[in-house]
Amino acid sequence: MTGQLDTLMDSTVYDSHDDKIGKVKNIYVNNETGSPTWASVSTGLFRHDSLVPLVGAQHNPQSDALRVNVDKEMVKSAPAVEQDGHISREGEEQLFRHYHVDPNHSGWDAYGRAMRDGQGTARPDAAPSGRHAATDPTGDQGLIRSEERLNVDTQREEVGTARLRKYVVTEDQTVTVPTSHEEVRVEREPVTDAGAYGQTSLGDEEREVTLHRDRVTVDKETVPVERVRLAVDDVEEQETVGDTVRKERIDTEGTDPGRYDDRRYPDER
Repeated sequence: MTGQLDTLMDSTVYDSHDDKIGKVKNIYVNNETGSPTWASVSTGLFRHDSLVPLVGAQHNPQSDALRVNVDKEMVKSAPAVEQDGHISREGEEQLFRHYHVDPNHSGWDAYGRAMRDGQGTARPDAAPSGRHAATDPTGDQGLIRSEERLNVDTQREEVGTARLRKYVVTEDQTVTVPTSHEEVRVEREPVTDAGAYGQTSLGDEEREVTLHRDRVTVDKETVPVERVRLAVDDVEEQETVGDTVRKERIDTEGTDPGRYDDRRYPDER
């Protein structure tokens, strides 16, 4: 049987709607009946494999596909059960409740018959009566205590936008500019040159002088004065989050108090 179960390893698992779930990593069989009961499937979700029931499953060796009788969303929400070489009784009961599987009819009967037909040996594959035996290849009857832990991560999201907007405003500017203008001033001086005598005549005469002044002209030009840009800085801060987690506790019955092992839970020391 081990060799035939090996053909299931790394098979692609599809749900009842033909949606891909993942790859088969391990197969767990019932201790009493030997029927394959659970498949450990690598889904890539939360970094752990998910246990999927094999009851009602169909295997196609040609396409290496395993179709299970559950929905993909149910696999994603399945409880995280420890799979350290075996599945505890308590963990298996959680899985039965989650997948709505009858513990007394949880074996993969179709695969069991196919193996028997191929080998020509008939072996009853009845489910165990009463309480279903936990799937535990090692036969260990100990209990595995589980607890929930907070997995905290951060994701970047948009909280707002910032933009640069340029607009025009007007203002008054006053500039003082020095100017000049010409004025007429009368200057008188006596004639002392003897040669000027006899060259003048008595009569009316005019002389005209052109006067000048500075006139202020105003012109405007556009010049660049500065460059403005948006810079984004990462500012670190501390934020505290919290939630309620569940922890399993294990009590003993019928034990000698004097022989009690005083190894308490880490958070009770």
